[in-house]
Amino acid sequence: MATLVPPVTQDATSSKGPTAMVFMNMGGPSTTDEVGGFLSRLFADADLIPLGRLQSYLGPLISRRRTPKIQKQYAAIGGGSPIRKWSEYQSSEMCKILDQISPETAPHKPYVAFRYANPLTEEMYTNLLKDGFGGGKGGRAVAFTQYPQYSCSTTGSSLNELWKWRNRLEGKGSTDTDPSGAITWSVIDRWPVHPGLVEAFARNVETQLATYPEEARKDVVLLFSAHSLPMSVVNRGDTYPAEVAATVYAVMQRLKFSNPYRLCWQSQVGPSAWLGAQTSDTVQEYVKKGQTDLILIPIAFTSDHIETLFELDQEVIHEAGHPGVKRAESLNGSKVFIEALADVAVKHLRSGESCSRQMGLRCQGCKSERCLEQKKFFVGQENLLAVR
Repeated sequence: MATLVPPVTQDATSSKGPTAMVFMNMGGPSTTDEVGGFLSRLFADADLIPLGRLQSYLGPLISRRRTPKIQKQYAAIGGGSPIRKWSEYQSSEMCKILDQISPETAPHKPYVAFRYANPLTEEMYTNLLKDGFGGGKGGRAVAFTQYPQYSCSTTGSSLNELWKWRNRLEGKGSTDTDPSGAITWSVIDRWPVHPGLVEAFARNVETQLATYPEEARKDVVLLFSAHSLPMSVVNRGDTYPAEVAATVYAVMQRLKFSNPYRLCWQSQVGPSAWLGAQTSDTVQEYVKKGQTDLILIPIAFTSDHIETLFELDQEVIHEAGHPGVKRAESLNGSKVFIEALADVAVKHLRSGESCSRQMGLRCQGCKSERCLEQKKFFVGQENLLAVR
């Protein structure tokens, strides 16, 4: 008779555990009172919105002017962003799966680090130290980007912030002088064509397609929408446009190219040139031409937030003024998606790699010393992982 093995719990210990799993994302204000601080941090970030030499002046000015308008938008979606709720749920559920499929690295402890909203990276790192990671005790942590497609302005910015707080709270030289005393970091920096991610997107598209009459279904246009980038960032060599396109193509392969499709871009800010075509313009132009059966698919987001609930639902779709214009559900609590997260994580944990091969290569036009030093740090963690 087989011996029953008790399941690994988050209180268990193992040879390589515990492991902190840190979900990184931009975040969003949970209440309208948090909008001002959120925008202030967002417009101060030159990695996301490069404003040149006047960043320190223009950033606060733009954030103050935009705060009342953005507060109204958050009020319209219920008073705040649900991104924290979904991030905490997804990370917690993923860790439960990891405890079962990777007992050697259990217990897996879920954390969330937002770039512009609570819980900020500083708060997350402080909690790591309080929970017994680092501070002379060592331990392993995985920075898991929730931007499936890498950009210097999103994942890169979050890693710059993580690197900054690691230096401030654990010291620049701690890994060199005492590798066992500081947190050993590794990074899941991109996963644009993971089969589980593709499957989760495809199922949501199929669910929305099923709402159209069967005879019209094959002619519905699929509009994949992703957050845009300033052309200055694109022309520097950022990999984001190519990786978003890779996700789109993988989803269409899974759908057997059943429908015509396009990739468009949303959330442009300011007068400078951004990557297009813009999602709002795309929908308006198709509707004008009589193509009124359209499904918007938020392809670069892993949960609902202001860009889906307000920008797509209450601006783009509402202004289209036609019932044939719809949106596929966001990934949110999708079981398929959460299982995909666990699969990405377990493969990374078993790989012994500190990050992808791509992450060590800088953009062709990158001049940022901070980016260079951050990459050196995270790529260099691979030697420490080999020791563990």
